[in-house]
Amino acid sequence: MDVFELRNAVIADYSAYVRSFLTIRDERIKALVEQELTGGFLWPEPLIQLNPAFEPGDTLETLLAAGHLHRECLRIFSAKDADGTVGKPLQLHRHQVESIHAARAGDNYVLTTGTGSGKSLSYIVPIVDHVLRRGSGKGIQAIVVYPMNALANSQVGELEKFLCRGYPKDRPPVTFKRYTGQEDDEERNAIIANPPDILLTNYVMLELLLTRPWEHELIRAAEGLRFLVLDELHTYRGRQGADVAALVRRLRNACKAINLQHVGTSATLASVGSWEEQRRAVAEVATELFGAPVKPERVIGETLRRQTVHHDLADAKLMAELAAAINKRTYPKGGETREILSHPLASWIESNLGIRPEPESGRLIRCAPMPLTGSEGAAKKLAEATRCSEDQCEQALRQVLMAGYHSRDDHDRPVFAFRLHQFISKGESVYASPESEDTRHVTLQAQQFVPNSDRQRVLLPVVFCRECGQEYYLVRRGPAEAGGIQFAGRDLGERVDTDDGEPGFLYVDTKNPWPAPGTDLIKRLPDSWIEIDDEGKPTVIKARREYLPREVFLSAQGIEGGGELRAHYITAPFRFCLQCGVTYSAHQ
Repeated sequence: MDVFELRNAVIADYSAYVRSFLTIRDERIKALVEQELTGGFLWPEPLIQLNPAFEPGDTLETLLAAGHLHRECLRIFSAKDADGTVGKPLQLHRHQVESIHAARAGDNYVLTTGTGSGKSLSYIVPIVDHVLRRGSGKGIQAIVVYPMNALANSQVGELEKFLCRGYPKDRPPVTFKRYTGQEDDEERNAIIANPPDILLTNYVMLELLLTRPWEHELIRAAEGLRFLVLDELHTYRGRQGADVAALVRRLRNACKAINLQHVGTSATLASVGSWEEQRRAVAEVATELFGAPVKPERVIGETLRRQTVHHDLADAKLMAELAAAINKRTYPKGGETREILSHPLASWIESNLGIRPEPESGRLIRCAPMPLTGSEGAAKKLAEATRCSEDQCEQALRQVLMAGYHSRDDHDRPVFAFRLHQFISKGESVYASPESEDTRHVTLQAQQFVPNSDRQRVLLPVVFCRECGQEYYLVRRGPAEAGGIQFAGRDLGERVDTDDGEPGFLYVDTKNPWPAPGTDLIKRLPDSWIEIDDEGKPTVIKARREYLPREVFLSAQGIEGGGELRAHYITAPFRFCLQCGVTYSAHQ
């Protein structure tokens, strides 16, 4: 599968879907929306980032021989097929091994590494080792807290892979259960009656466990709790952070956990200063959150390494060779691992999309994600370095990235495990100034005033009739700060009168304005609004008269009576289109 082609297909389908229900009558607005959609307003260029290679740590065999792990860990943490066939032991990364050493020393620790670095193994391996040494079935020995149920559900799958595959059914060496509120009564009762060694939960459910009497058996089963893990530590900030900090202290007291080890994981916690300064800052935050000391040296980061041969990309001769390869399209193919690792384009990719030296220390850190194309894209950067065209460079980058993905290193991992980040925005509003159709300012950027107008021209959100595409200003009619009445923007869901005013809509159409009373008003109204009076003449139904459009004159600041723009105001909810006459029910 080519991820670039997949991305293009997804965006094409989504683009067609969005355009299928866009009906806009005004040609200027229609052209702007089409231009913005074509330019990727809702789906900007995707960002590319390599998942870097990590420095390997001690092997499981070495840790086992040194007495740092229980012997059964060698079988548990091995590659396994779905049928339970056990393969090679996992090769742990250096930061994972450092976590094992921190746990063996009895220290609290925080792992702050990027996506795809295997953070969960940094606490799962020490927890499983502890349970194996102490013995399974002796109560809850570890609680892992996730900020979202989706993360807990994902972890269940990982634990099943390690602790269930290769073992008799329902007889894992270490037991685990999810308890997040998604379980039915039968599941909850079974967990309370037979608590697991490892409990996966969220902080809201953990709070309930401390307060609901019928679940107190789980807290009793966790007496002497050894591990408390807070995953995604960076999510606990502000008031929520204070709540979780109090929760940690209450749990520690309720479980009489005098030897509790606190573990935190996060992709990002600090980004300012040197690595040592970041470690001290993270240690202070974690200490405050846990209510237990975290040493700066126990803030564990990732140690990255190069995969490709390092080339001097400032060497003119090398760049000439690279330009020749791009012009001739001579790149390594998928499966040609040795050729890819030594190719200068692969080296350029790793140096620009994968890793770079930290200026202060020279320590390797991750590159920021970069778009493939565009003015800030990798293709343009490569084109400037090689003097090849951007199209040639884009194709070269795509081919070598895909070839690297289909090539394996010594640990059977892709040479280039890269990610394509595609952001897709929700549908945005159109904003326009309350002026005539030919002169009003129109934009898709949410803002309060027309740029460079000295706040003399406001911008109001615009909505459209689904049938004909007629535009309406989405407003709230209320008191102005300087006195009088002003029309201000509002959200479509706001239908209730407040102190700020009454919700409604403004109709402006200089070519087909709403008629004045006593003219051809009847012809523009829906049939459901008309009845025949005693003289046999059509008239507006009495109950509908208060909802008829009301003429107002506006200034560019949206002040009623402050300008010459003729508009018609109707109150929410939207009852019928003043252009095409289609009626809407109250809930539409």
